Amino acid sequence: MRKTAPLALCAALMLFTPLARYATAHAQGTELDETLFVQAPEHDNGGGGIVLIWIPEPLQRVCLGKTYSQCAAMDYCIRTTVKNVPMCRNLAVPLSRLPAYPPGMRPRRMMSLNFYKITPNGPYAALQNYYNSLPPSVLTRISTDARIKARIRFTAGSNDDSIQLEQVLATAPF
Repeated sequence: MRKTAPLALCAALMLFTPLARYATAHAQGTELDETLFVQAPEHDNGGGGIVLIWIPEPLQRVCLGKTYSQCAAMDYCIRTTVKNVPMCRNLAVPLSRLPAYPPGMRPRRMMSLNFYKITPNGPYAALQNYYNSLPPSVLTRISTDARIKARIRFTAGSNDDSIQLEQVLATAPF
């Protein structure tokens, strides 16, 4: 009769296999210090939401002064192989002026986080205070006047990536 190893030993052995180490690191994500743009949601209707946007570096210059939707459309049109769709024909800038994304770039696409009903004195109070200090006109379009330096947790996935706000490190200007 063959004896089976205790469950704890099996779990410990699995952590030493390359696939298990990859899955553990992959699930936990990587902490990064990045610049995120702050905006009010486009269709907020007075709800007081906050949108944080992580824009790929090659697209940042083109997105300045544009809305979230305009920037997202440009991001999509850079990444898609089918550029002959209405979204890519009606961009805020000509398709030919959009930069290419280099291989291995992070983030691979424009990403955003939406916050609603932030708890006063909670972990995101600094974000809420900064947002409240900005003039509403700065929050409707992507601007260097409305950005934060933040520690985020970036998790790469095979189908999609995700981000999570860990800490606000600094607010513009920096």
